[in-house]
Amino acid sequence: MKILKTVDEVRSQVKAWKKEGLSVGLVPTMGYLHEGHQSLIRKSVEQNDRTVVSVFVNPMQFGPTEDLESYPRDLDADAKLCETTGADVIFHPEPEEMYKPGFCSYVNMTGLPDALCGLTRPVHFKGVCTVVNKLFNIVQPDRAYFGQKDAQQLAIIMRMVTDLNMDIEIVGCPIIREADGLAKSSRNIYLKPEERQAAVVLSKSVKLGQKMIEDGERDAKKIVAAMKDLIGSEPLADIDYVEMVDMDTMKSIDIVEGHVLCAMAVRFGKARLIDNFILDMNK
Repeated sequence: MKILKTVDEVRSQVKAWKKEGLSVGLVPTMGYLHEGHQSLIRKSVEQNDRTVVSVFVNPMQFGPTEDLESYPRDLDADAKLCETTGADVIFHPEPEEMYKPGFCSYVNMTGLPDALCGLTRPVHFKGVCTVVNKLFNIVQPDRAYFGQKDAQQLAIIMRMVTDLNMDIEIVGCPIIREADGLAKSSRNIYLKPEERQAAVVLSKSVKLGQKMIEDGERDAKKIVAAMKDLIGSEPLADIDYVEMVDMDTMKSIDIVEGHVLCAMAVRFGKARLIDNFILDMNK
């Protein structure tokens, strides 16, 4: 497995693969990889001849008060995980390699980023769309892999690919959880022991919402209220949002029908954690 630092190195390698007729998968990450990322890499290795994992803490998607400088990093551990899972290349550029002096071109989207995480992180998805677009242009993958835990991001990337006629298949992969239900996240490292224990309330609320729908409840506001009550019963939980929206538009819904996303963001001390469930009521 190679660790490449420059755009030219990655392009040269991918061109050589494609000259051999090989398919290429891309797994975009910010590093500090865990079993959730590993599941994306594994899926790419299964579906493609070669796999590139980008490890880049993208400064453009962090607001001025967010955790850019403290975001966890461990390239050695990332490299071991990538190699044992079957990745062929890690693309690990410096910010200066991705954003040359005078950089002023961005990919922005209206609508989908204006809800959920976009309300409290207004620059986030502009940064995500821009860096993912750049990675797609650099790697030219046949497929790219994203986790369902970042469901709004997944929806936005899929819309960007459709709107801009990109010839890339976007593969969404299920949330990977700890044994007690907490969704795997690089930011879990921020949790103090008592916060880690308290954070399990997120997956409990997911199960509650799913159970209410299974039992026939279709009033979205009732389901969200019950989930908020459960999360609010945990003293260490500080709710950013719990919302039920149309997965394709990110607009709030009153009735559970169609393609539904129920998503939440909750703070436990320094850690802002997200979780969700997605249902296709047409199936």
